[in-house]
Formats: sequence, structure tokens, C-alpha cells
Amino acid sequence: MILWLTIAQVAVATAAGLFCIILGLAGRRPSDFSVGALALVELLLIVQVVVAIVAPLVGNPPTGDLLEYWVYLVSAVLLPIGAVLWALMERSRWSTVILGVAGLAVAIMVWRMHVIWTIQIA
Repeated sequence: MILWLTIAQVAVATAAGLFCIILGLAGRRPSDFSVGALALVELLLIVQVVVAIVAPLVGNPPTGDLLEYWVYLVSAVLLPIGAVLWALMERSRWSTVILGVAGLAVAIMVWRMHVIWTIQIA
């Protein structure tokens, strides 16, 4: 996985997470912008899935546990979807906070996936 893609994913997920948490604590209900921020995180995760499938085929295999990597990746893909569905159904300020927590959790998972793929010695 390319380092700049990881940095972009972590930055976007962190910014979206902090944005949603601040809005939620300020008492704002989820807006289209806050839901869209997590949708952008989801788009970057779909790119990550493609990279994870193609990278071993072009000679860049992971250096760590592949099962752990895919568990993180599947969790990171499903978490924003669940948070957005919650926010659309609940429409409360706490659902905006849930969107933010999901964004921050995805940022941590993406960094851990990067560590598994490139840094960790098998």
C-alpha cells in the first residue's frame, strides 16, 4: 500500500471524525455534509480494497498477518456504513457523535493496516 494513500485516508477520516464529534457535541443533528464526510472515507476505503487485491499481484505482498489485515479492512468498510445508517435513522445529535467516532476508529484501523502491510516483519 502506498504511504501517501494511507496518509490521505488517515487525514480524511480524522478530519471527518473530529468534524462530526464537534457538531454532535454542539447539539447539531447530522447534516448532509457530515454524512458526506464519512461517505468520502468510505470511498477511500473502496480504493484500499482495490489496492489490497492488486498489490500482491504486482509483487508487493504484505509483511504481516494477512488475516488480521483483511479483518481490519472489512471492519473499516462496514463501520462507516453502519454509522451513516444509524445517523439517517436516528437523526439526533448523538448520531452525529457516532459518525465522528466511526471516522476516528477508521483512521486508527487504516494506520494499523499500513503497519501490517509494510512495516511489520512476519
